[in-house]
Amino acid sequence: MTACEPTAEVPLLSVDGLTKTYRLPGGGRLTAAAQVSFAVPRGGSLGIVGESGSGKSTVARMLVGLERPDAGTVSVEGRDRAARPPALGRRAARLTRAREIQMVFQAPYVSLDPRLTARQCLRTALRLHDHDASDTRVRSLLDRVGLGSREAEARPHQLSGGQRQRLAIARALAVDPRILVLDEAVAALDVSIQAQILQLLAEIRDDTGVALVFVSHDLAVVQHITDETAVMRKGTVVEQGPTARVLGAPSDPYTRLLLASVPHEGWDPGDAVRARAAMDPAQAAV
Repeated sequence: MTACEPTAEVPLLSVDGLTKTYRLPGGGRLTAAAQVSFAVPRGGSLGIVGESGSGKSTVARMLVGLERPDAGTVSVEGRDRAARPPALGRRAARLTRAREIQMVFQAPYVSLDPRLTARQCLRTALRLHDHDASDTRVRSLLDRVGLGSREAEARPHQLSGGQRQRLAIARALAVDPRILVLDEAVAALDVSIQAQILQLLAEIRDDTGVALVFVSHDLAVVQHITDETAVMRKGTVVEQGPTARVLGAPSDPYTRLLLASVPHEGWDPGDAVRARAAMDPAQAAV
């Protein structure tokens, strides 16, 4: 068995010691991610949660190669994604990496070409990756995400927010990725539309075995769709484990603070104040 073949011992996605530091104007430095490590099995789902500035989106961008880490590795079935196999040229290596992991962004309107109809968008993605770009394949992708013939001929500005996100998901699925990274992918949608997109993702995961890495500040969303959760604060993972345990019986004071800050029936804003006060002074300054 070769190193690239899946085994019970090797996770589909392994992240080990991922670190990223940015230089700030004036000479300072900001550590957006520090020694971040986690693993996702084939068909698994991981939520990465935290407040704005916690580093979760930076980690997402490093997973797909939009940011280069200063240290650490991202591996798929034991193979470092930064290493190019000698037998592959630069373009072939890039396409191979793209077929492993695809990303769905928070604002699909920005990531979609406004000049292209939904059908043209998918056909372009398929051709770019040397995939079957036939009408049958395009129709299959549109059906997969619940878009009809009317939406197929529409441009992004003619689609609703939920329809645009469905199209963005279809484009990501066009190359049959092993892993989908979703960065606040439902944050800009109405609650009812969020539920539809989450149900769609759950169905896609069940049908295809694709693994999900779901980056969000919304704990309810993460609780609904993920098996495991990693909580980030100021670039570090402060708690991780099964979602039911992390969000149901958190051990870290910061996780408890996040949960206490979520409005719900009978919620008392003082809960968040008391949770913050329960943290030591070094933890209390978020």
